[in-house]
Amino acid sequence: MQRGLFGLLAAAAFCWTVLSAPSAEMAASAGTRLPQETRYVALTFDDGPRASTTGRLLDGLRERGASATFFLIGEQIAGNEGLVRRMKAEGHQVGNHTWTHVRLQGAGDAAVRREIGDTDDAALRRVLGDGAYWVRPPYGQVTDGQRALFSVPLVHWDVDPQDWKLRNADRDVQAVLSHVQPGDIILMHDSVPASVDAALRIVDELEAQGYEFVTVEELLALSGVTPEAGRMYHSAHEAT
Repeated sequence: MQRGLFGLLAAAAFCWTVLSAPSAEMAASAGTRLPQETRYVALTFDDGPRASTTGRLLDGLRERGASATFFLIGEQIAGNEGLVRRMKAEGHQVGNHTWTHVRLQGAGDAAVRREIGDTDDAALRRVLGDGAYWVRPPYGQVTDGQRALFSVPLVHWDVDPQDWKLRNADRDVQAVLSHVQPGDIILMHDSVPASVDAALRIVDELEAQGYEFVTVEELLALSGVTPEAGRMYHSAHEAT
């Protein structure tokens, strides 16, 4: 079952108490590995929801106890409301990826407000209720002058396997595993079937290495970062 931030912290505290009870000498003599600091990472998905792929991804994430962040295209929510409700119910963060996936950089202020506002009001709030729906601008681009138009944080990424172009699960997995570090934000697309396969393999590989998958909001909180409206977060360690 998906866990929120406080559930994660409570679980971590419980596990540390249980695992750290034996002395270091006892653990070493028994051949037991001592617990290490959890490595948090945020897996994010753009361009959904898609009936053909997003449900399968949610199934896999639930089986693995992994949380993710979904940046949704507003015009695609109609007919997929059940998937969106399921995202929230299972502990994922839901965000705004504009109404039509238009490039905001260079667009007029009125167009930016319409793309973001329509997705917030006509789609996300209609389905999920009031909330602060963080924004990922298409292509990760806004101008400095446009930042004042946003009342929520903006989310970029620092690991991009270009899965939308590769459409090859093996190459997607290798691209992520060769670059990922604790605190990273990984960009993928749940609209691509091969990306869903790759994402679940990535979760398996990194969980085996001690990583834990959390939402972007949780990642920043766990890293002691207070998110600011209009600021672009590339990872838990980098913002512009």
